Amino acid sequence: MKEVDSVCQEKTYHDLYESYAGRLRNFMYYRCGDLDKAQDLMHEAFVRLWENCTKVLVDKVKSYLFTTAHRLFLNQIEHEKVVLKFERRSDDKNEYESPHFLLEEKEFKGQLEAAISSLPEGQRTVFLLHKIDKIPFQEIADMQEISISAVHKKMYKAMEKLRGSILKETKI
Repeated sequence: MKEVDSVCQEKTYHDLYESYAGRLRNFMYYRCGDLDKAQDLMHEAFVRLWENCTKVLVDKVKSYLFTTAHRLFLNQIEHEKVVLKFERRSDDKNEYESPHFLLEEKEFKGQLEAAISSLPEGQRTVFLLHKIDKIPFQEIADMQEISISAVHKKMYKAMEKLRGSILKETKI
């Protein structure tokens, strides 16, 4: 009686490599467009096959190799996305954290706070309730027992004064 071939047998593994390596490399090349990357993915799939040779049946090797290589490729793409996202965030952060930017940001914040505190009480209250607390105009009108059009008018005047104050301060 013939002994069933096992993927863990060196001869069987070598024969499987000879049978599938070229097709697997080509498949991965078509997927990623980079021959070196395709070669690496193909080799890594065969390494995984060897590491799991006791778990993979000979008649399932082709499916295992192609599935493994495809998943490795997808993992690699996902990793590249994470790296790219981190690099972008790092670049953005460095751009906005320069000492000059931080100084300008601090000065602008001071100007804005001074401009807001110089608003008349009614305008300041409406502005802060709407912009900071995100309360809708109708709710502000109900809270202050005024019409919604009065809230709109106070907000418009507050925005107009703030724009004027900030623009005047930044031109100096």
